Amino acid sequence: MYYVNREQIEHILRQIPDIADGLRMAASSWDGGKIWGMVQERCLHLAIEVVTDAGSCLIDGFIMRDAGSYEDIVTIIYEESVFRDQEMYDRLIELVSLRRPLVQEYYAWERGRLHPLTAVLPELLTRFASEVGSYLNRELGAPSR
Repeated sequence: MYYVNREQIEHILRQIPDIADGLRMAASSWDGGKIWGMVQERCLHLAIEVVTDAGSCLIDGFIMRDAGSYEDIVTIIYEESVFRDQEMYDRLIELVSLRRPLVQEYYAWERGRLHPLTAVLPELLTRFASEVGSYLNRELGAPSR
């Protein structure tokens, strides 16, 4: 029997609409300035955390193989068919690879440049949340509310 903290996963995924809104606003209002650069930077960072936190909860709850890196988290949940879209996998790997530059090398981050993921992540994160929800329903059944 698995112990999957579905409530925690859903709580994590409920952050996606706000992150997606921030990314959309940054992309549509982009002026190369510091404020939108910082908004973009924080939204990218939060997107990474949402994907890896939800992935870690799935890995722990369903007793999947241990992850050795953020990229491993994405690879494991892809290989376990949490989501099946190769393009989503490629984009999420690209996203989580930004963690080190955003968190540890933040002083070198190019805040004046619109990152290419900023425009595509809102839809991708929404699909990710949907795929995780579908996986949970397949594996655990529909939630009782």
